[in-house]
Amino acid sequence: MGDGAPGRITALVRQDFRLLARDPAPLVVRTVMPLLIMGFMLPLFRAALRADDVPDANGAEQAVPGMAVMFLFFLVNIVGFAMFREHGWNTWDRLRASPARSVELLAARLVVPLLTAVVQLAVIFGAGALLFGLRVSGSYAALAVVGVPLALCVVMVGMALVALCRTISQLSVIANILALVFAGLGGALTPQSALPDWAGPLAPGVPSYWAMRGFSAVILDGGGVSAVLLPAGVLCAFAAGLGAVTLAFFRADQRKLSWS
Repeated sequence: MGDGAPGRITALVRQDFRLLARDPAPLVVRTVMPLLIMGFMLPLFRAALRADDVPDANGAEQAVPGMAVMFLFFLVNIVGFAMFREHGWNTWDRLRASPARSVELLAARLVVPLLTAVVQLAVIFGAGALLFGLRVSGSYAALAVVGVPLALCVVMVGMALVALCRTISQLSVIANILALVFAGLGGALTPQSALPDWAGPLAPGVPSYWAMRGFSAVILDGGGVSAVLLPAGVLCAFAAGLGAVTLAFFRADQRKLSWS
């Protein structure tokens, strides 16, 4: 590995990019699937938005950010696989024996998933505009202000689960459950105003709620960067909290199992 922490982290990041380039299929599927689902859900979302006093809505205003947020959280599995495969390949001990410290090994594993998540969001929003007529009445910069901390939050969910779970099966089950719960409570599957009474008080406790709130402020309300500072700040707080959980519970000497 390269000299110094930056060189060692860069070497690990390059390796992750090479592995991603060899097998991009999981990421392609996670990007294409939300677009396919949008085609089926668009009429339902159109009716929901028009019932929510958005008379000129075409449904993409809810479908695109909702499916983007929902499927972004399925990337948590990929974050976990990136860590667990080192144990499955019996290369984790070799990494630990290298000059790289545990915090460097963790930091290096953040880069590729984070960039992947940002690109996935950009592709889904761009395709949503081209294929489904998504109209953004606010600032595109504001979308990025929400999207980047959301992507970081997703990656940190994955890192926290890596720290807490011993097997890949545990991580996969928990990650999938969280993705669906976050989608439901966060307003990805229906406008937040249409959530059931019991879900309303719980919704602000999940990061997807703040992501959808920020995206809606830009897409539907025409907001700029100042309008999304609160949602973006809360997403950053979620990411910081998950980072603290990761550092508190991650043990480099704990053997992870890449099978049940």
